[in-house]
Parts: sequence; C-alpha cells; structure tokens
Amino acid sequence: MLLMLMVVLCYTICSLSDKYAVAKIKFNGNELTFLMAAATAVFMTFTLPFVDTHVVWGLPAVAAILLLTASKMLEFQMSALILRDMSAFELKAWLGICLFASYFTDIAMKTQVFSWVRLAFIAVTVVGLILIAQAGRKNIHYGKILLPLIVYLAAKYGYGFVIAAAEPYISSTMCLYFALILLALILLPVVHPVRLFKEKRNGGLFVVLTKIPNVAGLLGENAVIAVSLANYSFIQPMILVVLFFWGIARKEEEHDLLSVLGGIVCIIGIVGFQLL
Repeated sequence: MLLMLMVVLCYTICSLSDKYAVAKIKFNGNELTFLMAAATAVFMTFTLPFVDTHVVWGLPAVAAILLLTASKMLEFQMSALILRDMSAFELKAWLGICLFASYFTDIAMKTQVFSWVRLAFIAVTVVGLILIAQAGRKNIHYGKILLPLIVYLAAKYGYGFVIAAAEPYISSTMCLYFALILLALILLPVVHPVRLFKEKRNGGLFVVLTKIPNVAGLLGENAVIAVSLANYSFIQPMILVVLFFWGIARKEEEHDLLSVLGGIVCIIGIVGFQLL
C-alpha cells in the first residue's frame, strides 16, 4: 500500500505538470509524449545500476518491448481523441472495467485467490468512480468515440499484462526503458525537438524536469504490477480521487454533493481492498 501511495504521489505531480504544459505552454499531444518518453528514458539511465536489468534476448523480449511501445502510443493517442467528447473524470470512471479484468487475470495467474469481499470492494470503487464522473458529464456521442475508448482501455490493461507476462524474459525496467526510447525515436521526425526548444525553451525545460518523479512513479508502478495486476489497476482511480479533491480545495470548478460522495465511496473501496 505504501508503494502504491508513493506511485500516486509521483503521478499526481506529473498529472498537474502535464495539465499546466498543455493549458499554459500549449504543447500538443505529440510534443508532450515525446518529451515524456525522451526525458524519462534519460533519467531512467541513471537508475539502471540499482535495479533489475536482466534481458534474455529473443522473440519474447522483443515482442514485449514492441507491445509496450504500442500500448503507450495508443494510450496517449486514443485519450486525445476521447477527451474531445468526454471529461477526464468520465474517462477515468471507465477504467473500472480494467479493475475487474485485472483482478480476474490475477486469479488466472494464481497471484490472488478469488474473494467475494474483494470483488465487492472493486464494485464499490467503480460506483465511486461513476459518481465522480457526474462532475464532468457531457453530452457524449459514444458512436464516435466507442472504438477509441475500447482501444484505450485495452492499452491500459495491456500495459500491466505485458509487464507481468514478460518478466521471465526481460525485467520490467528494461522493457519500459527500451519502449520509451523507441517511442521517442518514432516521434522524433514529427516533433522536431531543436525547433521545439527554441520556441518553448522554458516550457520544455519545465516538462523535462517534472519527469524525474515520473521515473520514480514508473519504477514503483512496475513493482506493484509484479505483486498484482489488480493493485496496478487501482493506481489510476487513486490518482483520480486525489486530483478530484485537489480541484475542490482549489475551487477550480463546482462539484455537487453526489460527486463528493463518489470520492468518499472510492476511498472506501480502495482502502477496503488493500486492507484485505
């Protein structure tokens, strides 16, 4: 639980900085993704002497790197499409599907045993997410975003599944490290980093430096995945709850009593699952 809280803290810092980068500095999706991937890979280099770096080169290891790269690319690209018609809170609520999928994957992989009580706490968390989603509800045209939404959810679930399944062949750190480098190389011709830093020098430096906690978050997240995919799936709802109450504290937008109740319900579900 302490490791998960550390990951949530790191990712919350990154979420707030990314929000600032998009809203104030006007980075587009490709620019922000490139800076995230490149800067995180650079900072991760300094952690390699202190973490598990085993790699058994072969088809499984290469496939894991490619799948992880695709997962991250799809996650960022699909979320950009979805958020045109759906609020960030509503999108996070849909991640409740990943909670159930990850829990039953844990059972199939024999890292957890089935428990009706744990399943009930997952359901409680999902109910809380849905209630929070009311705060940002829009008139959503699901016919237009259904396919991107399915791909996004598959990418979020697939990330944890690939990390867990590839562990015998390549460590989670090395798999992510190579995937981030590959992602940065793919976006390099699109972004033109020299021109980017000339036009938005201070903003680029700000985004790069905020990827230091992102490295700690990614390494911690991979450690959580090694224990349980269900625990990994709880990280995003936990971040959502923190950002939700952060927004209330800063009075960024109005929230009704139902959405506040949703935040409390989410906390009950998360804490109950972890206590078990």
